[in-house]
Amino acid sequence: MPVIQIFGVKNSSDTRAAERFFKERRIQLQIVDLAIKPMAPGEINRFIQRFTLNGLLDTDGKAYQSAGLAYMRLTEAGLLARIAAEPRLLKLPLVRCGNLLSLGRDEAAWKAMI
Repeated sequence: MPVIQIFGVKNSSDTRAAERFFKERRIQLQIVDLAIKPMAPGEINRFIQRFTLNGLLDTDGKAYQSAGLAYMRLTEAGLLARIAAEPRLLKLPLVRCGNLLSLGRDEAAWKAMI
């Protein structure tokens, strides 16, 4: 049985939806609350390689708009520091099962993981 890792924040409806999706199917979960513990550099690099750093950003989200990132030019390191400080800049949840990754609320990808 696969172990699913969900990276998100507790008060995100999409993160709760992913948690509920896997719990309903009795899949073993490991949930990482990014508000408490930021992602390890190697872990976030897996998602960056798959989706690109700009692809991970929730450019329509309130956190992105209020941070003014649409008008800033940041280095990759600067953007990663911002993400570590404010995980809501990401399209949450980030879900991983082995080498399979998904971004945001993507039930088709979640079904493929199980």
